[in-house]
Amino acid sequence: MKIIDAQTLKARIDAGEKINLLDVREEYERTEYNIGGTHLTLGKIQSMQVEDIMDWKDEEVVVYCRSGNRSGIACLFMEQVGFANMVNLAGGMLAWQEKFK
Repeated sequence: MKIIDAQTLKARIDAGEKINLLDVREEYERTEYNIGGTHLTLGKIQSMQVEDIMDWKDEEVVVYCRSGNRSGIACLFMEQVGFANMVNLAGGMLAWQEKFK
């Protein structure tokens, strides 16, 4: 698993780069603040319910949560089912909001 910081990710998004963003937070957290990633909770990932994103298996996937902990766990689980290029957003949405809100 690789790590990316909020500033680097935002620069890549702003440059128009196609990025597979995966939000592993709970639904109520998404309503508070959302950068538009595909939503798949950590619980679904832990139970291997990842069919909706299997086409990302060989692509870079940037995973985020509130603080970076759950997304790190999600990255590890996804690597176990064959996702090759997992990237965790350091500090999660807390770091993002600190820099860009």
